[in-house]
Amino acid sequence: HAGHCYSLPEPCGRGLATALPPAMKFLLVFDFDHTIIDENSDTWIVKCAPERKLPNGLRSSYQPGHWTEYMSRVFLYLGDSGVKEDEMKRTMTAIPFTAGMIDLLGFIGENKELFDCIIVSDSNTVFIDWILKAAGFHKVFDEVFTNPAAFSSTGYLTVQHFHAHHCAKCPKNLCKRKVLKEFLDKQLEQGVSYTQIVYIGDGGNDLCPVMFLKKNDIAMPRQGYTLEKKISQLAQSLSPVQCSVLVWSSAIDVMSYLKLLIKE
Repeated sequence: HAGHCYSLPEPCGRGLATALPPAMKFLLVFDFDHTIIDENSDTWIVKCAPERKLPNGLRSSYQPGHWTEYMSRVFLYLGDSGVKEDEMKRTMTAIPFTAGMIDLLGFIGENKELFDCIIVSDSNTVFIDWILKAAGFHKVFDEVFTNPAAFSSTGYLTVQHFHAHHCAKCPKNLCKRKVLKEFLDKQLEQGVSYTQIVYIGDGGNDLCPVMFLKKNDIAMPRQGYTLEKKISQLAQSLSPVQCSVLVWSSAIDVMSYLKLLIKE
C-alpha cells in the first residue's frame, strides 16, 4: 500500500536520551562472612549456646555441601536450649567488621549514583539484616541474596535453601555464579548495564562467580584466604581467570581502587 506511512510514536521522554551513551555505573558484589564481617556469622552464633559450644554429635554431623541443613540443626539446638531471638540479635550485632570496611561502606554510601551494590552470601537474611541495620549500612546495598531465614511462632530460627541449581562446583543451596548471572540479566532487561563488575570475597564458593567475570571486570580476593589461593592455583595450571585480580587485606585497599575507578 504505497502512500501509507506509519510512524511509531516516540516513547515518552526518551527521544534525546537514547542518543547519549549510558551513564557509567559499577556493580560491587560482596560476600559477607570474612569479607564484610571479620568472622563467620554461622559459627559466631555458637556463642549463644550453653557453655558457648555445641555437643560433639551435632558438631560432627556436618556433611560437605550441606551446610544449610547443619545450621538448621544448630538453630534447633539453640531453640531447645531456650536461646531467644533478642539474645541472638545482641550476640550477632557485636560481630566485628573487617578492617577498613566501615570506611569503605561509608564511601560507597556517599557515591551511590555510581555504584550498585549487592551481597551474595551463604549466611542468612536474619543475620545479615541485623548486622547491617545495627551499623546503619542496609541502605548501601540494593539487594541481598542469601538463604531466607525467619523465626517460627515458637521462637525458633529456621533457614531455607536460597535456590536449587545444577552447578557441580557449588554447595547445593547456593551457586553464586547463577545469582550473579540472573541479577545481570534482570538489570539488562531494565536497561542497566555495568561499566565494570568488582567482586569482593574470600571463600571457595566465590570462585565460581569470579570465573564468570569478563576481562574488563575485577576480582578482589582477600589476602591469605581460600579464594586467593584458588585463583593462584588456576594461574599456575595455566587456566587463569579472565578478569583482573587485585588482592586486598584491608577494605581501605578496595576503597583506594574505587577512588581510582571514579577518577578515570
